[in-house]
Amino acid sequence: MPADLVWKPTAERVESSRLNHFIGRFAPDCADYGSLHRWSIDEPAAFWGAIADYCRLDLATAPDAIVQGYDAMPGARWFVGARLNYAQNLLAGDPERPAIIAVDETGARREVSLGELRAEVAAVAAALRRFGVASGERVAGILPNSVECVVAALATASVGAVWSSCSPDFGSASLLDRLSQIEPKVLFGVAGYRYAGKGIDCLPTLREVIPRLPSIEHVIVTRNAGFEADPAAWPDAHFFDELAARAAAPEYADVGFDHPLFIMFSSGTTGPPKCIVHSVGGTLLQHLKEHQLHTDIHAGDRVFYYTTTGWMMWNWLLSSLASGATLVLYDGAPMHPEPDALWRLVELEDIAIFGTSARYLSALEESGYGPSPSARLGGLRTILSTGSPLAPASFDYVYERIKQDVLLASIAGGTDLISCFVLGNPMLPVYRGEIQCIGLGMDVQIFDSAGTAIRGSKGELVCARPFPSMPIGFWNDPDGAAYHRAYFERFPSVWHHGDFAELTEHGGIIMHGRSDATLNPGGVRIGTSEIYRILETLPEVSDAVVIGQQWDGDTRIVLFVVPAAGQACDDALRDRIRQALRSGASPRHVPARIVAVDDIPRTLNGKISERAVSDAVHGRPIGNLTALANPAAIAAFTDCPELEA
Repeated sequence: MPADLVWKPTAERVESSRLNHFIGRFAPDCADYGSLHRWSIDEPAAFWGAIADYCRLDLATAPDAIVQGYDAMPGARWFVGARLNYAQNLLAGDPERPAIIAVDETGARREVSLGELRAEVAAVAAALRRFGVASGERVAGILPNSVECVVAALATASVGAVWSSCSPDFGSASLLDRLSQIEPKVLFGVAGYRYAGKGIDCLPTLREVIPRLPSIEHVIVTRNAGFEADPAAWPDAHFFDELAARAAAPEYADVGFDHPLFIMFSSGTTGPPKCIVHSVGGTLLQHLKEHQLHTDIHAGDRVFYYTTTGWMMWNWLLSSLASGATLVLYDGAPMHPEPDALWRLVELEDIAIFGTSARYLSALEESGYGPSPSARLGGLRTILSTGSPLAPASFDYVYERIKQDVLLASIAGGTDLISCFVLGNPMLPVYRGEIQCIGLGMDVQIFDSAGTAIRGSKGELVCARPFPSMPIGFWNDPDGAAYHRAYFERFPSVWHHGDFAELTEHGGIIMHGRSDATLNPGGVRIGTSEIYRILETLPEVSDAVVIGQQWDGDTRIVLFVVPAAGQACDDALRDRIRQALRSGASPRHVPARIVAVDDIPRTLNGKISERAVSDAVHGRPIGNLTALANPAAIAAFTDCPELEA
């Protein structure tokens, strides 16, 4: 067995996979995944029509055409003339089956059947109609990962309105940066929540934000245990539990396939967050494909993703209801009170699909955690990881310490497409450090700087053909100029995603970080994730950020590190870092400067903000400090004396 092969599906798993069933029914002449993928690109009407059929997409009106303008990028139209409702697709099925299991870090648990969920959605949707919410108007939430957020989003979709959510840990400035642009008519806000054992009162933030959003006509407050908002203090507010208890018949507005469903926000590190508008049909169809064929979700599976409501993985998780799954929601810190918090949840709830971030797996390894031999993880089939490239060492950790017989699927895409370009496959092996495959229907290629497709070396990740979950556009961008600049300026008529990646001999993909953060010392392009992967193997380093500093007519690599507790950033540590990078990567990866700092700036979604650090080092204005979860950390990178020579 090749040294880099870390997992192979059994014949039984391949045979029982939904992807195998799909091939047998719709593409029996495809001999391997490569030929199946080629068919999905070359015959888009046949492929996406087959997805709608196989995944039982419920359309109120059949399409006149599956795709028009497939050669236009952007500009293609999908399922032209079709009408449907997102919430109706998610809420169909046996009313007795469990739809949601919601758990918080205190252990409090609530189980909601599909019938109960349908009733609450109908009641809240009826309230939105009474409040005058019309098709296409915006409804926003400042909510944790809870049943109430699911109900609010589906109620919004029921009436044909547009949902947008932010995590309640966002500060008031970040909330206003986002919500003021989309002008919501109704706002759902949580009174408070718990995180890492602490109670967080959200009412002061709501009091600060609401008066500065003049578009809001109605406020709906959700009350958690220990956070009982006093109705006397909120005389103009409605309370979620009261609205949800008011019986109403389900009613679903039929809307066009390309009708807006979600507004997602970019990180906002280079200016105000972009408001990315995603369609009802494109979002649902893409998610059905990814859930059923790539993630192998079967009806009755319990699916978990550790996410906030401000991350696109929350929307992705929500759509798995349409595949008959049970959502397992968790509200709280992932390693509180102990590192095994989420793994106890896997055991107790018999989770089949466990989703998390690469950063969490790295932190888990650093904690020394591994399930006990008696841990009941038998039902766990797949572990998903995204948010940043998954280091090869994390593959080793999962298979050595978590579970040997599990599909570890690193996935990558983003808010821009509310889905994935590259992801898992239940019929393919897993190779250390690689994402398994390019998604079906996604014409992903790697371009060199001249726009020529390459293989086996690093370049720009692009998508050369349209796909259904491309954004409708950006909010308040009537001529599409900002949308075009974001994705189509670098390579005309080709989606440029801004990731640095390479295709492997196995047909897999290795991600090397964002290309706008790519280092270029001496003209040699180096992805930042190549450095992070090696640093993650050093227990002396708790966190790090690497940038390219313009210096003496060239670029030099500068590494900022947060030493582990009790560890000094002395010459001995710097030598260990340099040696690890030299032997694990190349001499070109060795930083010219290694500087100790106390904290690394991260976005509100937890991603390292290399751009903000680079701007600070070069004396440029920071694009948007409110997009950072810890803006005070930037001070350490401004006028840094270690970088003056």
